[in-house]
Amino acid sequence: MPGYPVDLRLEGRACVVVGGGAVACRKVEGLLRAGARVRVVAPSPDPQLLDHAAAGRVELVRRPYAPGDLAGAFLAIAATDDAAVNAAVLREARSERVLLNVVDDPAHCDFYVPAVVERGELTIAVSTGGQSPRFASRLREELERRYGPEYGEWVALLGQLRRAAAARIPDPARRRELQQAAGSLEFDQYLREGRLDEARSRLEELLRCHLE
Repeated sequence: MPGYPVDLRLEGRACVVVGGGAVACRKVEGLLRAGARVRVVAPSPDPQLLDHAAAGRVELVRRPYAPGDLAGAFLAIAATDDAAVNAAVLREARSERVLLNVVDDPAHCDFYVPAVVERGELTIAVSTGGQSPRFASRLREELERRYGPEYGEWVALLGQLRRAAAARIPDPARRRELQQAAGSLEFDQYLREGRLDEARSRLEELLRCHLE
């Protein structure tokens, strides 16, 4: 059964990664980008994790996992190659009601970590429900080529438009009409052709028309 897609807000939330290898490093990077407070539990952490700890970006606990390491966590990731350790983390997560991802073990995941394309505030996520991460990665590569940095700038402009409309257009129906017009395929064509300035000008014109 497919999962329910969400975009978790992790800023300031405590998240735990158990494991210190390359996979754990990738998970930590994603959590840090989301603004999470990250604690890593690993007896032999990768040099990248040591650098993060030295810079104060993560809390590093240099020992094997022990019950209680998920205390206060909102979310956890078990990224070890030891099935017994992962099972112990799973038991604690269930007991403490902590959301858990067990790497390469879809049956015991509360959530899956998708392949992600980030363009500013625009996030495009591809998930296969844990069935084929490599296929998800290939699709991400295609999306990275399709959606360049200009799409992040465009989303920022749309956010500005929405705030301006909320402040200056009292009629909800007219605000919806403006948002629908701003999301039209006309603008997508501008972006595909690298004509961001024209798209920006057209957006300003749209706002002026709806203010009249």
